[in-house]
Amino acid sequence: MDGTKEMGLRNVSSTCSISEMDDFDLSRLLDKPRLNIERQRSFDERSLSELSIGLTRGGLDIYESTYSPGGRSGFDTPASSTRNSFEPHPMVADAWEALRRSIVYFRGQPVGTIAAIDHASEEVLNYDQVFVRDFVPSALAFLMNGEPEIVKNFLLKTLHLQGWEKRIDRFKLGEGAMPASFKVLHDPIRKTDTLIADFGESAIGRVAPVDSGFWWIILLRAYTKSTGDLSLAETPECQKGMRLILTLCLSEGFDTFPTLLCADGCSMIDRRMGIYGYPIEIQALFFMALRCALSMLKHDTEGKECIERIVKRLHALSYHMRGYFWLDFQQLNDIYRYKTEEYSHTAVNKFNVIPDSIPDWVFDFMPTRGGYFIGNVSPARMDFRWFALGNCVAILSSLATPEQSMAIMDLIESRWEELVGEMPMKIAYPAIESHEWRIVTGCDPKNTRWSYHNGGSWPVLLWMLTAACIKTGRPQIARRAIDLAETRLLKDGWPEYYDGKVGRFIGKQARKYQTWSIAGYLVAKMMLEDPSHLGMISLEEDKQMKPVIKRSTSWTC
Repeated sequence: MDGTKEMGLRNVSSTCSISEMDDFDLSRLLDKPRLNIERQRSFDERSLSELSIGLTRGGLDIYESTYSPGGRSGFDTPASSTRNSFEPHPMVADAWEALRRSIVYFRGQPVGTIAAIDHASEEVLNYDQVFVRDFVPSALAFLMNGEPEIVKNFLLKTLHLQGWEKRIDRFKLGEGAMPASFKVLHDPIRKTDTLIADFGESAIGRVAPVDSGFWWIILLRAYTKSTGDLSLAETPECQKGMRLILTLCLSEGFDTFPTLLCADGCSMIDRRMGIYGYPIEIQALFFMALRCALSMLKHDTEGKECIERIVKRLHALSYHMRGYFWLDFQQLNDIYRYKTEEYSHTAVNKFNVIPDSIPDWVFDFMPTRGGYFIGNVSPARMDFRWFALGNCVAILSSLATPEQSMAIMDLIESRWEELVGEMPMKIAYPAIESHEWRIVTGCDPKNTRWSYHNGGSWPVLLWMLTAACIKTGRPQIARRAIDLAETRLLKDGWPEYYDGKVGRFIGKQARKYQTWSIAGYLVAKMMLEDPSHLGMISLEEDKQMKPVIKRSTSWTC
C-alpha cells in the first residue's frame, strides 16, 4: 500500500462511470444454487501429467475431483480439536468489529473493504479505496467465517472492471489487466453509486499492478474451495477473465526465461526498490495463479488451448525457479567459486554472475541448515535479499519442493531476530542503506532503511507465515509469531507497518486501522485453530513435476 499516492484519480477513459452504463448483472450469478458437497473431502489436485496435450477427459468430472470445499489440504491436517476448547483472545472481537467497519457497499451490496480507516490522518490519499491485493486477507477471513457473499461480489465487480478500456496517457494497456484498486462514489442527491478504477494511471510511478490478476485467480479458487460453488468459476465471464489474464503472461517473445519480466513497483512493493526484472513475489504468484487456473479452466476449445500453454510453462517455470533462484549453504559456496565468461551449453555459471558481487551480509546470514528463494535472477545479477511474500507463496503453491519448504522454515527459525524480531514480519531483508539506497530507491524518503518496504515489518504477512507453517507441519512457529503480534497490534491501533531493525517502532508514515493488518491477524488465528482452512489457499505438490536438474547440466537438456 502506498501512502503517498494522489488523492484523486484522473478522469481518463479507464475511469468511466458504471452508473452511466449497464452494470454487470450480479443477480444473474448470485442467485445460482450452490452444490452441496461434503466439506471434509480430501484435497485432490490434478497432476500436470493428466493435463498434457491430448487429454480427453471431460471438464465436469475433473472439477468434481478438484474442489473440496472447506479445504482439507491432503497432507493430514485434521481440524483442530482445540478450536472450541478455549476463550478467544480479546483482540479477535475488536478485529472483527474493525474489519466490518471497513466494508464498502455498491448499490446496497458489499463489494470489498477499504485499505484503512485512519481518523487521525489528515490525508486520505488512496487509503479509502478497495485494493485487489489488500482485499485478499479480508476475503479469506469472510470465507473462513462462512460469509462468502462479499467475496463473490468483489470477484464479479473486479471482473467487470477488467473489461474497461485502460489507457495511461495515450497508451493502451493489455485487455486482461486487472485494476490495482477501485473507489465507490456515493451521490446522496441523485442517489447513485459510481465506480472509479485505477489501473496504474494514478499510481506512484504510473506502474500497472502485475499481481492483481494473479490474486484474482487465486481468490476465485479460494472461494470455490471454501463454498463448493462451482457455478461462479464455470461462467463464461470468469473463464474469459482467467484466459485474458494469462494471455498477457503466456505470450511468446524475445525472453529466454520462463519467468515474467516486470517493472519496479508492480506488486506489494509498489515503489522503486530495485525489484525490476524477475522479482520472486511475481514469479511465485504467477506459478500459483497458473496452477489455480489449471484446476478451474474448462476443457472447451479455448480453455484447452490455454491449458496446454499453462502445462508447458509450469514445467519450465518450476525447473528454472527451483534451480536458479534457490540459495542454501551449498549453493552459496558454489556461486562463491564460480568461473566467469563461460560459453556454450556446458556453462555452469549460465548468467555470468561475478562472485565478487555477492554481498558480505549473505555469508553471515546463511545458516548451514536452511535456504530460500532469492529476490531476483537475471544476466550478471543476483539479488540475494530475502522477500517474505515470495517465499511464503512458494511454499503454499508448491513451487518449493517439500525439502525446500522445510529449508525455508529452518531459515526463519535460525534467523528469527532478523526476519521476525518483535513484530511479524520483515517484508524484505536486509535494508539497503547510504549510497546504495540513493541509487536503488531514487532517494525515496518513505523507503529509508528499516522502514516501509525497505526492511519494514508488515503484520499482514502473519497470515502467509501461518499458512506456510501449517503446511510444513511447524505450527509452533506460527503460534510464536501470533503471540508476538498480540502483544502490540491492538494497543498500537492496527498499524500498516513497523520500523526498525527488529520492528519495534510504529512506522513513521504508517496508517492506523489498516484493514489488511486486521484481516491478516484474523486469518492467522482462524487457520491455526482450524487447519482445514488451509485447503482454500494451499496447493499440493505435483508428483509428476520433473525433478530439479543439476546446474552443470546443459541448458538444452
